[in-house]
Amino acid sequence: SDYVSHKLWGGRFSTPTAAALEAVNRSIGTDFRLWPFDINLSQAWAVALWGAGVLTLEESKTIERGLAAVAQKLAGGAQPLSSDEDVHTLIDRMLHDEVGDVASKLHTGRSRNDQVATATRLWSMDACIKLDAAVRALQQVMVDHAAALEDALMPAYTHLQRAQPVSATHWMLSHFWPLERDRARIASASRAAAVLPLGSGAIAGCAFPISRVLLQGSLGFGTISQNSIDAVGDRDFVAELLFAVAMLATHLSRLAEDLIIYGSSEFGFVQFGEAFTTGSSMMPQKRNPDALELARGSGARAIGDLTTLLATLKGLPSGYNKDLQDDKRVLFDAVDMILLVLPAVSGALQEIRFDVKRMRKALSSSMMATDLADYLVEKGASFRDAHAAIG
Repeated sequence: SDYVSHKLWGGRFSTPTAAALEAVNRSIGTDFRLWPFDINLSQAWAVALWGAGVLTLEESKTIERGLAAVAQKLAGGAQPLSSDEDVHTLIDRMLHDEVGDVASKLHTGRSRNDQVATATRLWSMDACIKLDAAVRALQQVMVDHAAALEDALMPAYTHLQRAQPVSATHWMLSHFWPLERDRARIASASRAAAVLPLGSGAIAGCAFPISRVLLQGSLGFGTISQNSIDAVGDRDFVAELLFAVAMLATHLSRLAEDLIIYGSSEFGFVQFGEAFTTGSSMMPQKRNPDALELARGSGARAIGDLTTLLATLKGLPSGYNKDLQDDKRVLFDAVDMILLVLPAVSGALQEIRFDVKRMRKALSSSMMATDLADYLVEKGASFRDAHAAIG
């Protein structure tokens, strides 16, 4: 019927899909943002189909131009229709509107299974670039503060009890290095995403002589998947990126907690800038570090997104399963959140002013106990005896 003819899978169906299934099955609200990547891979696929002799050169160029026109409309604000099941259906419909029946040839040898895996990988690679830039920006703020605090001393804390004196620079850079590890994890997640699944079909590969090497080069993938069953069901790369985000959010949470404590009246080591704090609707005197508190809370959400994906993957048989449609919801949620939090933390940290006198005042002679024990060791005492004598 006309009702189902627009569906990419509607060939054998004559009965309309139940409204309840349509509602739960429709993913366009989540995957719409994949459209630039879906169009990019579709243009590459059109060229590959020409190389395989499936399309004429004229047909390939017509489809490429049509996809460019679709991209222009979507970039200009064109929105999905209620009948568009997902981003692939949306682009297919719009391409048919642009070029007519030749659009029906584009899906030759291709499944939404390898298509969405490819688009999600491209999106993830792009997200890693944005994440790395945002982390580097925060690190630069830390380095600037560290340089300014070279002569400042403060207590270091274990068990939140005063432990030993350290330079404020040393404390500041203790938050720099976890971010450096986060950057390494983000780079690793990008490499994990850079494996081309396109050409794997629904599960058993493609019947046409498609050059996957050509696709790899044109789309910017580092390597090509080795097994089609694995390729369409693999979401390890999503898990790796979510883990990188969860660790990054955890590190931001620990930085935020330090600053929130140090900004309390009881410590007074830092003063928060007004631009990244809020007040109270009841208490006129309050200046609340909301940006940092939201950063502290972000860790829980990121861990939840990672846990959701891992729990989903755990119960799946091999190959593609519809459960995987939910991978993008948690992926997009975690990345969107952390890309909001990172600039807020950078801005809040940049505006913070350190009270170096208050920090130094928190030092006490008892914090030199370890140094005194070390001195006794240098004079011949065992460390156990020195520890007992000083304690």
